[in-house]
Amino acid sequence: MCGVPIWGSFDLSEPSEIRVEGLTVERGGKRVIHDISFSVTAGKVTTLLGANGAGKSSTVMAMAGVLPRGGTVRLGDIALEGYMPDGVRRAGLALVPEGHRVLGQLSVEDNILVAALDPSAIGRAQGLKRAYEIFPELAERRSQSASDLSGGQKQMVAMAQAFVAKPRFMIVDELSLGLAPAVVKRLAEALKIAAASGIGVLLIEQFANLALDLADQALVLERGRLVFVGTAAALKARPDILHGAYLAS
Repeated sequence: MCGVPIWGSFDLSEPSEIRVEGLTVERGGKRVIHDISFSVTAGKVTTLLGANGAGKSSTVMAMAGVLPRGGTVRLGDIALEGYMPDGVRRAGLALVPEGHRVLGQLSVEDNILVAALDPSAIGRAQGLKRAYEIFPELAERRSQSASDLSGGQKQMVAMAQAFVAKPRFMIVDELSLGLAPAVVKRLAEALKIAAASGIGVLLIEQFANLALDLADQALVLERGRLVFVGTAAALKARPDILHGAYLAS
């Protein structure tokens, strides 16, 4: 994998943060996210931690337009109210959902190309080059059916689908779920490259130590409410906060 940023530097007019204000989410007639506010900064990794059922996936799916929500989500000066998932993606926010989701009937290369927003031949070629520089394993399997890939390879395809859209921000939901440590290390390296290139990353991760080693900023969610907003270093120094959140949910 390329060890240096492979995206060009972003223009100063590009949005420098995603700002979430007063976010609420209801599922099945029950409120699961209660009036939370936070920001994700371009060029930084922010991790959202909490126990299963704390509301992490509901938060990010609402941000990406997958779930209806209350409150506001702003990508720079763009208010994303009413945006469907494709509109959110075109505005500059790409979601990598949990579960290593790919289009199994398509080849690896077609899976990546279907996510490209630039319709030109040059743009699509550049997107593929970007994806294969990050994940050379996929270049070796470009003609292979995505359904035949391992779980780790499918997660690489899912991340490549986000990268090919040239996002300003990425949400990665459950990076390491069900994957071997060596694969997780490869995926973590890709996120480091993304952040070094100016992309803001919001990472949902079940292993707090892994997430905090990657992250600059940290959020802790407990029963749909934020109980910590600060630096990853500060959260590392307060293990009682994470311990309480994981026990409470």
